[in-house]
Amino acid sequence: MMRTSGTQSPARHGRPRHRARNQALFVALTLIAVTSASVAAADDGAGPLGVTAVSAATAPGARVGALFGADKADAMAGNHFCTASVVHSAGRNLILTAAHCVSGDSDLVFVPGYRDGKAPYGVWSVGKRFVPQGWSRDQDEDSDLAFAVLDPLRGKDLEDVVGANRFTTGRRTGATPVTVTGYPDEREVPVRCTNRPSAHSATQQRIDCPKFTSGTSGSPWVDGRHEVVGVLGGHEMGGSTADTSYSVVFGDEAAELYEVASGAR
Repeated sequence: MMRTSGTQSPARHGRPRHRARNQALFVALTLIAVTSASVAAADDGAGPLGVTAVSAATAPGARVGALFGADKADAMAGNHFCTASVVHSAGRNLILTAAHCVSGDSDLVFVPGYRDGKAPYGVWSVGKRFVPQGWSRDQDEDSDLAFAVLDPLRGKDLEDVVGANRFTTGRRTGATPVTVTGYPDEREVPVRCTNRPSAHSATQQRIDCPKFTSGTSGSPWVDGRHEVVGVLGGHEMGGSTADTSYSVVFGDEAAELYEVASGAR
């Protein structure tokens, strides 16, 4: 079951995540948010693991944003369908997400730091998309990651505005905790959770973080060195329950795709 919206994604990738639980989700996240100050990110030192809270509006947090159909750029509230994040590249305009979020042909926009219907860092048009052959050929779950190049906005590149995390391959799964940040469909702010991932298979990793529901596909897994070492997707296109999420293990295929995409404009 996908972590993309069944109604909002232009790529028409549906993943309804137990919508009947939405009310409980709102209550749970509200209660959790009260303790969010004590929730440690992977780069914030020790703290409780496996707790989901509303993500604070910070400068590093603006590197994560929401994806929309281009036709929703003027009416964003309630219309985001996936998550993506900025990764460093030579072209300085690159985002990372799940392949099942961008494999359609509809025009898309990325809104870094999106909150409550507003785009504090602008609305960026998605240009070229880079999807692994394994995904484009037969939607192989081990190839569920993608990069996209964004068009400059008002003469600036995206990294000049919000900075970027580093895309990194070859990190041993579970070596350090990671922080996952994403946009559930039913919320207009991002949520985040820090925990230690574990191996699901030789090619897939998993993390236990509650309430990562529909819309969180493409959420980055960021370690304490500001390295993106996973992206929510992969097995079952993200997972069949809201409390356990998956990512492709970044290996040779991911490294080769990044090399192609990082210099593109």
